[in-house]
Amino acid sequence: MTSLPASLPVSVATLDRHDADVLATAHTVATELARLLPSTATLEVAVHEPANGPAPSAPAVRASFVGGTSAELVVVADAAVADALAGAGAGVSLADALRPALEGAVAVLGPGVLEQATTGPLGSDLDDDGLVVFALSGPTGPQAWCGIRLRPTGAGASASSVHAPQVPQQRGSTPAPRDREATMRLLQHVEMTLTAEIGRTRLPVRQVLELVPGTVLELDREAGAPADVMVNGRLVARGEVVVVDEHYGIRVTEIVSTEQGA
Repeated sequence: MTSLPASLPVSVATLDRHDADVLATAHTVATELARLLPSTATLEVAVHEPANGPAPSAPAVRASFVGGTSAELVVVADAAVADALAGAGAGVSLADALRPALEGAVAVLGPGVLEQATTGPLGSDLDDDGLVVFALSGPTGPQAWCGIRLRPTGAGASASSVHAPQVPQQRGSTPAPRDREATMRLLQHVEMTLTAEIGRTRLPVRQVLELVPGTVLELDREAGAPADVMVNGRLVARGEVVVVDEHYGIRVTEIVSTEQGA
């Protein structure tokens, strides 16, 4: 059985209902979803507290994934992606806006098919004992919620089989690549916050409290090393610092691939 990380954000009740393999896999799916949602705020996976959860009337996107490990997802993220939807225009639904993130999240389960997502009122879905539920929190608290039910394929499959996915038969409900590209084109005008990072350092709390004007902090990079360009905490490019009309700027010198930036 997979050892359960001590920092895994789940409640005691959730620990009682699910084994370590299921919780660890569900957490990985939720982490990818939080990373990929088109939110203007950086989202992190946190413990779901029902008292602070979404209202039953909140719009929820439901999707099923069929693979060696099948999964059902219930996602409430209308507030988190509100800016993305507003910038995309009336032609993009909530399910359309979330689909690229859903596809990336379930990809951690291995080869499979994500069926067409549907949208409807949440109701009491997150109260289902079969779901592993996480909150996706931003700087101001929960911005989205994700419920995941894992269903290992095959008779007598155990929870540990979630790590041995198999390729399922293809289904006609799978959106064609051109449909996904069309959806992304509709989202291309959504503004995201980019930050540039020239280096980091670590200090004990004592030294942080002793900082005064004039203190010099040595960073972990050499002078002239490229700066990192981040989007929602994810590395997407590197470049050199320049000055443009008395403002700092970054001249991009390298685009970081998905594998490198993950």
